[in-house]
Amino acid sequence: MRFPHGHLAYCTNIHPAQDWESTFRAISTHAMRVRDLVSPQDAFAIGLRLSAKAASELLTGDQLPRFKDWMAGQNAYVFTINGFPYGNFHDTEVKRNVFRPDWTDPARLEYTKELFTIVSELVPFGIEGSVSTLPGSFKEFEADESLIIGQFIELAKFLDALSEVSDRDLHLGVEPEPRGHFENTEETLRFFDRLLDAAPDHEQIKRRLGINYDCCHFALQYEDARSSLKALKGEGLRISKIHLSAALALDPRIPEAVKAVSAFDEPVYLHQVLARHPDGRIERFTDLPEAIASLQTEDGKEAEQWRVHFHIPLDAEPAEPLKTTRENAREALRVAEEIPDLCQHWEIETYTWGVLPAGMQRPVEEQIAAEYRWVLGGS
Repeated sequence: MRFPHGHLAYCTNIHPAQDWESTFRAISTHAMRVRDLVSPQDAFAIGLRLSAKAASELLTGDQLPRFKDWMAGQNAYVFTINGFPYGNFHDTEVKRNVFRPDWTDPARLEYTKELFTIVSELVPFGIEGSVSTLPGSFKEFEADESLIIGQFIELAKFLDALSEVSDRDLHLGVEPEPRGHFENTEETLRFFDRLLDAAPDHEQIKRRLGINYDCCHFALQYEDARSSLKALKGEGLRISKIHLSAALALDPRIPEAVKAVSAFDEPVYLHQVLARHPDGRIERFTDLPEAIASLQTEDGKEAEQWRVHFHIPLDAEPAEPLKTTRENAREALRVAEEIPDLCQHWEIETYTWGVLPAGMQRPVEEQIAAEYRWVLGGS
């Protein structure tokens, strides 16, 4: 849907779906119910999440034209696809596998090309089309950066050609995430410096490759949206998409807070923790159990704040003494008021509905609709 800063959708990665049949079922039921709750009269944007299997199936036979016709009948449209999770994203241990295959693997490039082929067909004329992806790799993988850069350059060439043929402005948003190959503003800027140094066409890279700014992820780095967005924009990088999302925050010196956050330790997703110490030092843990174990050490006991990678609904603060970082999402919306061309693509991305503690769960459509109201109401 259109809103003051561009186009707004919610990411359908919240719905378990591994193939195209189950993906379409989720869209035609859950997404349409959200539309009826939020914007029954206006054109409704669908933030697609397609696994590699679903993308391949959608490109088979007449599936894509049939989906396009169905959307026209529903007054719905697609402007973006989440291409970060390649495989199954629910009901199994995802953890580090969400970064596989990474951008050293040709399978990641081919999957992303398929997603752009799809979005180039679905996005209406006059609207940009985007796909978001992982930040190259995961630090623990010790990836060969030259392979990542080489594949990004190849994709930029592909997108330039596809944009011309389709008459659409297509761009990739790489999404910095804690423990990713690049995870904060400084690491992202330096990676793009190296990418541009290696690329034969700087302008092509800047046209086709940009940043998927996830408010949760940058808040985890103890960065505020205003400073980081302006720094990225100031270096001439494209803000491809902004994920409106929030992380958990707590003071680990409070025993009740540690006990409360333990309820969010679940086996499906990776819940990176960034612990800030009184001297400003930030300690990074790959998953929540490691951070909890650190409290048995003298150094761990000194941390004054934790931020935990667990996407919390934008409208729902957890019970005290836990808090969230949703102020970062508010700040991103305020920055967009000051910089009208900041970004055209916005997406609500709270994919953790199925693993939220029972006390925070609501019917999924009601949760998503409440998050829309939070965003549109300027809460």
